[in-house]
Amino acid sequence: MAKKEAPITTLSSYLPPNTFDGVLNFLHLYGVHLTIAKDRKSILGDYRHRTTDRNHRISVNGNLNQYAFLITLLHELAHLLTFEKWGNKVQAHGQEWKLVFGQLLTQFVTQKVFPVALEKVLLQSIANPAASSCADEKLLKALKQYDTYTSHLVMVENITEGMLFKTGDGRVFKKGEKVRKRYKCVEVSSGKLYLFSPVYDVELIN
Repeated sequence: MAKKEAPITTLSSYLPPNTFDGVLNFLHLYGVHLTIAKDRKSILGDYRHRTTDRNHRISVNGNLNQYAFLITLLHELAHLLTFEKWGNKVQAHGQEWKLVFGQLLTQFVTQKVFPVALEKVLLQSIANPAASSCADEKLLKALKQYDTYTSHLVMVENITEGMLFKTGDGRVFKKGEKVRKRYKCVEVSSGKLYLFSPVYDVELIN
């Protein structure tokens, strides 16, 4: 099974201290069915709105550090609150969602639940949140500092130009120069050119 229901009594182990009650209030108020998902490469969390026979459903990757987990959960709760107010009449990550997400982030930032360095980055993004924390390179880099597991992966920006690396699907690339915000990298097998985010995790080939 890719997902498992999160026992509400153990949800606190995924969250920063002093945030469980605030999160639980939202889950209970809107009858949210929360699941903890295994590592998904393409998304960190997911939201499905309520229907006539199903509650609101949110899933969050369980391998995230506590701050990334909270931010991802708030991201999905913002979708819920946006749906409750505007239904399907607004864009998924439009101004309405950004307003709601910014308000949720502000609520927890003012409670001083984030480390100072991470709080500083969050304050910069609150006014105009990205559609995903993966799309906010500054926030993603800041969040990685709190990962507790040991990983063999490195960010593209930390690889020397000309070296080879492998992506999660097994393809091998040669790192090239940086063009604006992305790195030009050539797929070795096909010779095709691809652009990589500086914070994309890959496996270095020695």
